[in-house]
Formats: sequence, structure tokens, C-alpha cells
Amino acid sequence: MVYFFPNEVRRREFILALGGAAGMWPLASRAQQADRVRRIGVLVGAGADGLDAQARQGAFLQGLQQLGRTDGRDVRIDTRWGAANTDDIRKYAAELVALAPDVILAAGNAPVERLLQATRTVPIVFVIVIDPVGSGIVDSLSQPGGNATGFMQFEYSLTAKWLELLKQIAPSVTRAAVLRDSTVAAGIGQFSYVRQRCGGRVGQLLPGC
Repeated sequence: MVYFFPNEVRRREFILALGGAAGMWPLASRAQQADRVRRIGVLVGAGADGLDAQARQGAFLQGLQQLGRTDGRDVRIDTRWGAANTDDIRKYAAELVALAPDVILAAGNAPVERLLQATRTVPIVFVIVIDPVGSGIVDSLSQPGGNATGFMQFEYSLTAKWLELLKQIAPSVTRAAVLRDSTVAAGIGQFSYVRQRCGGRVGQLLPGC
């Protein structure tokens, strides 16, 4: 049975276990199925040879160990590295879903989006994602809905701070342009936040930005 944020398990508790790193399951399930090897899928949009990638992978394994889980003993980890290749990410997403894992950890917008195309039942916890609401990954930040939840790369409120910082550095600035690709869903929520919260206070947004 797959557990995904039932009412008695706070969303934050689940995420913290995967948060930076690993997944956790309800204590009752642990007691009942202590001898069952859990399976975690990991889909990373970047390549495996980067220093950041290796550091994150190390943090993931360390987080599991802190929870009393060891890869190859009571948990099995299947990792796929997309190396920024869209076709490979799509292929690996399908592969991981076919393995029927208990949960999938996804790093980056593309891996999460491909996984959601492949499954609407396997729990997905994401990290390093830009604007999950604007991207259509979750319904809202407070109520993600569906089978995906996780961490944003940064909160929308920070985008407002960028313009405020610009105004502090260059007080004479009265107009600010925002350059973005309107065909890319990621960033819609951030841009809306800039319009709503900063347009009148820190400068003027150019029409059509």
C-alpha cells in the first residue's frame, strides 16, 4: 500500500524525510512491514558528473542513514541521471514508474513534469523546482493536490526583493523591465507576484513584460 500524506501525517514531516534527501513512511507501516525492502526512485535532470549532483546524492544517502535506512539493506534506490536531455528524462521517468517504487524523488522541473505524465498515483517529492504552481505541477503551495509535493527553488516573495534591491542600489531608477519567455510556464507565479507586489512601489513595469 502506498502512503501519501494522509491526514494524520503532516506534509512537512514527510518532506523533511526526503527534504534535502530522503523519504519517510508512517510509523505504523514500519512496524507492520519492517522486513519489506522499500523502493525509492530518483530522477535527476542534471548529469551525474557534476560536483553539486554528487553533493546532493551524498546528502540524500546520509539522510536515509539518519532515518535508519541503508541502500541495499532495507531500501533499494534506483537512480537515473537525465544530463539535461529531454528524451532521456522522459525515458527514465517511464522506467522508474514501471519499477513500482514507493516514492520518487525528482530534482528539477523537467523530471517532475515527465513523471507526472507517466503516473498520477506514485508519490513524487520534488526539489530544485521553479514555480511549481505556474508549471502546473501542484494546484497551490498550501494544497498541492495530486501526487506531487516538495520544495520550490525559492519563494515568490524573493522576486519582489530583487526589484527592491535594485531600487536601493540605484535610487534614480524609475522603470524596470522584466525579460521572460511567456511560452514557459515556470515563472508565471513569480512574475504575477512582481506585478502585484512591486509594480507600484519600486518602479514601473514596461507594458507587455
